[in-house]
Amino acid sequence: MELVPGLPNDVALECLIRLPFDNFSEASSVCKGWKAEIQLPEFRRHRKSAGFTRSIMVLAQARVDPTTTPHVGKLLARQVYRLSLFDPDTGCGLDLPPVPGFSNGLPMFCHVAGVGPEIVVMGGCDPVTWQVSNAVFIYNFVSAMWRRGADIPGGQRIFFGCASDFDRMVYVAGGHDHMKNALRSAIMYDVAKDEWVQMPDMARERDECKAVFHRGKFHVIGGYPTANQGRFQKDAESFDVAMWRWDQVEEEFLDAATCPRTCVDGGDGRLYMCHERNVIAREGTTWQVVAGLPDAVANLAYVASWQGKLLVIGSAKFGEPHRVYLMDLKNFTWQKLESPEEYSGHVQSGCCLEI
Repeated sequence: MELVPGLPNDVALECLIRLPFDNFSEASSVCKGWKAEIQLPEFRRHRKSAGFTRSIMVLAQARVDPTTTPHVGKLLARQVYRLSLFDPDTGCGLDLPPVPGFSNGLPMFCHVAGVGPEIVVMGGCDPVTWQVSNAVFIYNFVSAMWRRGADIPGGQRIFFGCASDFDRMVYVAGGHDHMKNALRSAIMYDVAKDEWVQMPDMARERDECKAVFHRGKFHVIGGYPTANQGRFQKDAESFDVAMWRWDQVEEEFLDAATCPRTCVDGGDGRLYMCHERNVIAREGTTWQVVAGLPDAVANLAYVASWQGKLLVIGSAKFGEPHRVYLMDLKNFTWQKLESPEEYSGHVQSGCCLEI
């Protein structure tokens, strides 16, 4: 079947791979042939090799809902989180459709992970009842629709570490259960199969840990056991997916016993983290200061890596609009990004996605 009447299919495909990612759903509705082509994994690989993919940020970002508290100021209004797309190239933002069943906003403390052309949202608390949710939702950019995934198994789990291999799997480890007992268990979610797979337990309990997929391994960093509520540890452990086993615990993985939530993979073989107004980098087993943080992001909300840069979002102090800065990981210089005021709310989680 011809993709475009009168054109060879290879020429028609060259046209399709040039479509902006936010036009995929409209293009898929043109005809069955276009829809089938755009949904193929080979389409994304061809688009990427030709240099037409776009790297964007997907953020769980706060909106102020004035209808719930009309007689108080902005600072006291209930924060409602929505998913927004942020393009660091242009500074433009775009809202995604609401997650089904969460008209009052995203679950608080939910995780957002990018897997291929899809966004996975899992866990968190209902923003009204504070009931812990094990729900999983997947947004597909080709269909522009949400679908429900298999729930996180094993009972209530919150404040866990979560990371994606960006291809097919989302990994989950640690957190705590409904009795606030820190967990050692780990599981992974196959997005394509909609299946959860039990992984071997970690060596230690890790509540409020940070998970990072780094150098082909799933790293679970810091956190604390039940007996040490709130007192973060310096150690970490990594799961070798190919060998299907946890490596030996690294006791002095972090330089300081602190919350590791800002730790990210830089894409250059190093880990980066914001600590005491500085950006520090880990190469080998050593951390070193590479830059100071801009004053405008003293109250840090979110850190991610993006195309050879470190993206940080924060505010100068509590209650002020959140600003976005990019640091070039080659020369460690900062660039401020301008973005619409409506996308200046607090960011609780996010991910980078190449479409």
